[in-house]
Amino acid sequence: IINGLNHYIGMKSLHNEDFIEFTLLPYFIVFFALAFILIIFINRKKWLNILFISFVCFGIIAMVDFWKWEYDYGHNLNPNAAIVVPGMAYQPPLIGFKQLLNFGAYSVPDIGGWIFIGVGVLLAFLFFYENFYKKKFRNKNLISALIILSFLPGCTTGVNKIEVGKDNCSMCKMTIVDAKFGAELVTQKGKIYKFDDVECMERFLKEDVNKVTIKDTYIVDYCAAHELVNINNAYLLKSDNIHAPMNGNIIAFASADSLDKYADLLKGQKLNRNYFGK
Repeated sequence: IINGLNHYIGMKSLHNEDFIEFTLLPYFIVFFALAFILIIFINRKKWLNILFISFVCFGIIAMVDFWKWEYDYGHNLNPNAAIVVPGMAYQPPLIGFKQLLNFGAYSVPDIGGWIFIGVGVLLAFLFFYENFYKKKFRNKNLISALIILSFLPGCTTGVNKIEVGKDNCSMCKMTIVDAKFGAELVTQKGKIYKFDDVECMERFLKEDVNKVTIKDTYIVDYCAAHELVNINNAYLLKSDNIHAPMNGNIIAFASADSLDKYADLLKGQKLNRNYFGK
């Protein structure tokens, strides 16, 4: 949707392969995570100082790189675009809010960004404590370990509940107005695709599956309030008497009893779980 809108004002399209940072960032995260743990056992102020300076430099370089990318994205415009406003640039804000024509652009850290900020604040505290306010504590290695480990939450990729009237279908772009026919895909990288109908998910799997690596597939339990069921645990039913938004004619259940009940009621056909190639 963003690429479609930006096309009219001459901004280039966004593609995952344009962001080499996404490939490099996991290695930096692993490096710093291991370094934080290792420094607990090394217990040398010199290495704490080196790690602190390295982390600050990493943050500065990352923000400068982000700003430069935004600058290029907002200033290098196609002169033959449908809408050309002389002297207008569309550089998004690095942090905060900026008005771009009739759009308001917000830029704030998400969960991962706040984790980075939290780690930086904790590291700064330890740096100034060790260098300027150090006191003698027993078991200081254990205290440091507990503090640092408390800021190392596990990374998980999981299902995200479909929000009716707010979420849009990733295939047909229509707003999801009836969640009981919905479906969801989660990629290996944690990206979530939501669909208003199983039909849309089928089309996505056929047309775009090569662009992403699917981790899990979910379908809404027809008998529950927007609850998503993993395809490996779901019971599927197909019937011409099902009136889904895109005529997918497929619904799912979390239990075999519910499947049997609606199979008789809707005169439907029970499907194998391998129907979607899982």
